[in-house]
Amino acid sequence: MADDTTRQSVMFPDLAGKPVVVQFKGEQSSSDGGAILLKAADKRLGLIERLSSALSDKRDPTRVRHEIDELVAQRVYGIACGYADGNDAARLADDPLQKLLVGRDPLDGDALASQPTLSRFENGVDPRALYRMGESLADVVIERHRNRLGDRAQRITIDLDPTDDPTHGQQQLTFFNGHYDTWCYLPVVGFVTFNDEPEQYLVAAVLRPGNATAKLGALGILRRLLVRLRDAFPRARFRVRLDGGFACPEIFDFLDDEPKLDYVVAMAKNPNLTWSAERWMPSARKRSRESGQTEHVYGATHYKAKKWSRKRRVVIKAEVVRHPGREPKENPRFVVTNLPHSPQWIYENVYCGRGEIENRIKELHHGLEIDRTSCSRFWANQMRVLLTAAAYVLFQEVRLSARGTHCARAQVGTLRERLLKIGVRVIVSVRRIVLLLPRSCAALHAWTRIAAALGAVSP
Repeated sequence: MADDTTRQSVMFPDLAGKPVVVQFKGEQSSSDGGAILLKAADKRLGLIERLSSALSDKRDPTRVRHEIDELVAQRVYGIACGYADGNDAARLADDPLQKLLVGRDPLDGDALASQPTLSRFENGVDPRALYRMGESLADVVIERHRNRLGDRAQRITIDLDPTDDPTHGQQQLTFFNGHYDTWCYLPVVGFVTFNDEPEQYLVAAVLRPGNATAKLGALGILRRLLVRLRDAFPRARFRVRLDGGFACPEIFDFLDDEPKLDYVVAMAKNPNLTWSAERWMPSARKRSRESGQTEHVYGATHYKAKKWSRKRRVVIKAEVVRHPGREPKENPRFVVTNLPHSPQWIYENVYCGRGEIENRIKELHHGLEIDRTSCSRFWANQMRVLLTAAAYVLFQEVRLSARGTHCARAQVGTLRERLLKIGVRVIVSVRRIVLLLPRSCAALHAWTRIAAALGAVSP
């Protein structure tokens, strides 16, 4: 740290019976000792290599100090370790563990890229390259699970969900959105679930303008995913779950025409659907009065909106909601589907599963700061979204390897705290690199189990 305004050592005169001196001078040390797991996860996936191959380098070769794959790796690993802001690069340039992750000698290797270099990199990527990167991300995830599951993937569920990304500057294509009551972008993220597994795997992350409708870009994402998934899993049956913003004629016509595909799509209430729900509302009201609790009754009808090409089955949840100290509130809900099962089973066993996607989106926001879209150029912000998505894919691979440990269902923030943020001293010899982690590490058992699952062996 060359900053004269920053103290590199402090002393607490009377904390332990004698003075305690703290010095920030551990040149062979890092606070990200456990992050070597991320590099092991990437070696299995080949994700950073695939993302880098989608980019072309138009820089003068005689002046290049940081290759494209190194810049991608530096940003992906940095985001995963909690350094979402490019400004963090100034203090991490000589971090031995971060250099090791990028592929440089942790002690004698050249410093990592500076913030200006990373900023030029993010701003220099064009839309076609970003499209290729998005395809590469999906391909890597799908290939990983084809190798893992093969013909055992009998049912694959695709979930798309929009989310808000508040903006606070002069970013391109940011608009005021009345629904979210803020200036924002509206990215859409896509996940796939295999059979009845608890994890939803990220396969798409697309940034959109703040005035985008929920359906914008959805057809393109669904088409690309279905083509890739059908090639990888030819025997599987597919299911698509969407929220009410996607309920439009184009989406429904596309889903109806796809073979071996089931769908459940929420739909906003309107006078016709509300009138149809009155067939079941009296029972819901009666149950709620008698129990004093929230009650609901399920039913189904066939309905055709004006712009629809055909009638479709609509599952109805006639619900009366009760909260202490409040008047009962009627809350009918509607889901359009082509499934023939009972309305209750469709709503509770299929549609309600979408709720778990909210936890994945919270991880992206709070664990990895996917909303750190502070560049002025829209495409630079899309680049950040994809780099963040790549970091999340690495975390999901780590979590997949954590089965049988207390980290198996841990959130990204918890995984980082338990597995990555471990103090380390780095020793380099002619024959090997030694990472000295503390013997008292609380996550020692889980860490070694995960490392073994990612290919580590006993020396």
